[in-house]
Amino acid sequence: MFNQWESEWVQYITPEGEITPTGEKVWDEKSTEEKLRFYRWMTFIRLFDRKMVVLQRQGRIGTYAPLEGQEAAQVGSALALKQEDWVFPSYRDHGVAMIVGMPLTQIILYWAGRVEGCKPPEGVRIMPPAVPIATQIPHAVGAAWGSKLRKENSVAVAYFGDGATSEGDFHEACNFAGVFQLPAILFCQNNGYAISVPFTRQSASKTVAQKASAYNFPGICVDGNDVLAVFEVMKQAVERARQGEGPTLIEAVTYRKGAHTTADDATRYRPFDEVEEWINKRDPLIRYITLLKNEGLLTEQEERDWEENAKQKIEQAVKEAEAIPPKPSTHLFAHVYAKLPPALEKQKEELLKKEGTYHA
Repeated sequence: MFNQWESEWVQYITPEGEITPTGEKVWDEKSTEEKLRFYRWMTFIRLFDRKMVVLQRQGRIGTYAPLEGQEAAQVGSALALKQEDWVFPSYRDHGVAMIVGMPLTQIILYWAGRVEGCKPPEGVRIMPPAVPIATQIPHAVGAAWGSKLRKENSVAVAYFGDGATSEGDFHEACNFAGVFQLPAILFCQNNGYAISVPFTRQSASKTVAQKASAYNFPGICVDGNDVLAVFEVMKQAVERARQGEGPTLIEAVTYRKGAHTTADDATRYRPFDEVEEWINKRDPLIRYITLLKNEGLLTEQEERDWEENAKQKIEQAVKEAEAIPPKPSTHLFAHVYAKLPPALEKQKEELLKKEGTYHA
């Protein structure tokens, strides 16, 4: 799967953990600290993701959307952004969220169904995860338009999956971004499936990236499991946007190792051989660790030390999230209507009466 695209995509690190001829200059220009930063973030995000799956299975959070396998796409793209940029994530972009400044505790609270998990700290320009498919893409383009009208230097990024490209919101956003040449990045993590529907059943286009040509702006296909290539492609797209050269559609070809969410059974629609190939031969973290070790930049002990450090931080965030007192049951009726409609007002009264706290 995806093999037909490999002659057309940007790739700097092979699945075997070797630098390609086109990637040598890019790799050599990176400092040791930059190279290790990619590794540290990918490892941290993977360990966080696995912890969240455990919490869901224990009933400590609600349904969760795992991202394991997509770490390189999220780390490479998010590290190319600046603090003034706007981020509009989907429900699988927890890695992006933590890189741009969303505290771990709040990410956990979001998946526990708490509204606190939707509000970023002051100065962190990230919207709440969008669960409806593709609705965040026009929002991002609107933010980019506002930035252009105000003559600001910020870029707006919409993160979405391949399934979102089947929605009208995607095409409307592309059309608007192209017409007004907006500083927007449309970042598609094509993991091959819109829940259970394979990409070949969603689109007759060979790639997502080629769809950009209809809207007269660049579309780039990149190996989404190659963190170095993703970073460089994203960096170039961001620079174009800042210079007033308009939007870019980036297709990061990747794969989610697990199910669509913890409420899904991916074994019912994904071929076993395909899953085995991506897990055993194309893992983004394994290929990058292989490269670092071959270059003498990472030892087994350093790897163990960083994993232990990451696990401690994650456990601390879980403790902090679970120590926050629960909201009253009436919180179910908050944050939707300025004035509750009669039916919901009646339900709220019935709840209060049941709890013995109703006052006429």
